[in-house]
Formats: sequence, C-alpha cells, structure tokens
Amino acid sequence: MGPISIPRELAVTQKAEGGAWVRALPALVDRMVERWDLAIVGPAMHGMAGLVLPVTRAGEQAVLKLQPVEPDNMDVATGLRTWNGDGAVLLLDHDEETGAVLLERLSARTLTSVEDPLPILAGLLDRLTSVAAPPGIRQLSDVARAMVQATPAATPLLRDEERALVRWCADAVAELVDDAGDRLLHWDLHYENVLAGDREPWLAIDPHPLAGDPGFDLLPAIDNLLAGKDIPTTTRRRFDALVEMVALERDRSVVWTLGRVLQNALWDIEDGKTALDPTQVAIATTMIEMARR
Repeated sequence: MGPISIPRELAVTQKAEGGAWVRALPALVDRMVERWDLAIVGPAMHGMAGLVLPVTRAGEQAVLKLQPVEPDNMDVATGLRTWNGDGAVLLLDHDEETGAVLLERLSARTLTSVEDPLPILAGLLDRLTSVAAPPGIRQLSDVARAMVQATPAATPLLRDEERALVRWCADAVAELVDDAGDRLLHWDLHYENVLAGDREPWLAIDPHPLAGDPGFDLLPAIDNLLAGKDIPTTTRRRFDALVEMVALERDRSVVWTLGRVLQNALWDIEDGKTALDPTQVAIATTMIEMARR
C-alpha cells in the first residue's frame, strides 16, 4: 500500500496538542511496519488519540496501534502482558520507545450490540481485576491523593451546590487514599471498549492500567449510554448489579465511584468549564444518597 492517509478527525484532535505527533506519524508507521515485517491490509481507523491499522504478520491477522505516550497509557503494554489475553486483547509485540503495540485483531462489534451487556462486562471486570497489579504500575493511591489536593483550588468558579458536591466527593475519597487497593484495573471499561473476538466471545480493549480498588472501575459502565434513561434508577440498578456480580465491597465501591465523578469534574474544570456535567451530578447525588443509608 502507499502512504497512509491520516484520518482528519485524528489530525484535528492532535493539532490541539501541537500537531507534532501527527506530522511524525507516517514515518512512525513505516518504521514499525519495517521493524515487525507487517503488511497493511486496510484503511486506517482511529479513536480520540490513536491510529489503528489492520495488518498481517507472517499471515497472522493483527492491528498496529499508535498513540502518543502519556501518563494514562504509559503502562498499556505492561497491563496487557500481565493479563496475557485473559479477558483482554492479546499483546503480540510492543515498542517501548514509541509506545507502539501490535495486537490481535478483533471484530468491530461492541457490547452496544447486545441487549443486556452488563453481565458480560461484569464477567470481564471480575476476571481483569482478579489479577494483582505488577510492580511499578501507576497507583490509584497517587491519583486519588492528587485529586483530593487539587479540589480546593479547582472549585471556586462552581455554583455553591456543585462546589459542595465536589468537596463531598473529595472528602469521601480522602478517607481511602491510604487504602486504595492493589488489583490491576482497566480504568475505562465501558461497552465500546469491549469487542467481539474469535479466541473469546468478548475481550476488553484500550486499557489505561492502574493499580487499585476494583470499585474505581465501575463508573464507565454505570454512565454508559444513559441518554433518555431515568438516571437515578439506572445508576442504582447498574451499580447494584455490578457490585453483586463482581462480589465487591459495597461501601468502598460507592466511595470509589464518587472518586470517578470527582476525576471527571476536575478534568472538566481543567478544560475551562464552570459547571458540572448534569449526568455526573445526578450520578453523584444518587451515590451520596446510597452512602447515607
């Protein structure tokens, strides 16, 4: 095939970060194709921050994934290597310098195509978090401590009730900062990050590996595709189902779910927003009510 065509949406997203990575991308693709003796066999695909190319190596179907190395994804290869294909996409090769990974090829079909995806996702969550995080991986305790410390300076522009909500979340998380768990977390396990495969019916993709409490992994499934739903009722139903199916400690899971809301709020504030996302507010309010029972 000729030079790859960079998807416009990816180029626009990365341009906001300076564009240097996108400009270097064609040369990086060539480098990895040569190093791993790959053949590109289809058009480029992309997510918010990464390029995915369907390839073959020695007749084996695979995908080449390239994305800028950032704190949230720097342990991807370590996490995938630790899971070794058990509930997650299989890592075939990894370039430490560039962060490039060669992965088994899965279907484009996601869990959104399933009528009731929650039991499947819960089963994967149970398997993934049953594994102890390997040494050196990013720690939830550090992430949580940084969030708690950042909260006072981040909230002045919020309305009083939203400021109180964020501080409630931070106070709850502060109680567990020194007891944040040691399981290997996916950190972004929602329906679109589970794909159908041949080796297993469903496998998780795109982890941001983290060492911590499995309760911190619940929110992506809880707030997935909430549009048009009764948010408090759906939040309670999904939370209760996940806690039961994965056999998690309920009180801790409430706190760590509030921790995810806190994280989302701080990210939004960092992006210049002066009001919280209404869905996140509704989820947090529901979780706080559950915590007070």
